[in-house]
Amino acid sequence: MEAEGKKKNEVWEWSKALLIAFGLAAIIRFFLFTPIVVDGESMMPTLEHGDRMIVNKIGYDIGEPDRFDIIVFHAPEQKDYIKRVIGLPGDHVAYEEDQLFINGEAVEEPYLDQYKTGITGTLTEDFVLEDITSHSTIPDGYVFVMGDNRRASKDSRHIGLVPIDEVIGNTNFVFWPVDEAGIVK
Repeated sequence: MEAEGKKKNEVWEWSKALLIAFGLAAIIRFFLFTPIVVDGESMMPTLEHGDRMIVNKIGYDIGEPDRFDIIVFHAPEQKDYIKRVIGLPGDHVAYEEDQLFINGEAVEEPYLDQYKTGITGTLTEDFVLEDITSHSTIPDGYVFVMGDNRRASKDSRHIGLVPIDEVIGNTNFVFWPVDEAGIVK
């Protein structure tokens, strides 16, 4: 009888431990961090199709996106996209001869250097913000995003400005494949 009571108590303790573990995992995934799989080639060479990353869901609850952050957001096609923040509220964005200009100043994009080698022509075709949106500057509450693979990226040049409240979070850590695990710049 005593052995049966110990066995019931042990089962109860294991059940509580598992319940707490699942509860904590659900809270962490729903409110703090969530995994995402890169789908497509729009962020190459920075991110490869199939890379698995961790999305920080709380970063923008306490702050705003920074230029060149890699973010995940709800896109108009009922999909989540992963892109790089290029323009922030108040910015005027333009490209001329493969050079990014923010508010008339040339801005370097060292993360594109690897991709620019070996291609013919420009990686990013010329544009100015007002040609692709109805705004001369990015309004408050929005960001302008682009994929690093500019020739094969569906981004703000096509879908328009991204409302900050549609941003799920930022990401900069690849955890799979293991040989490519680490921080992404």
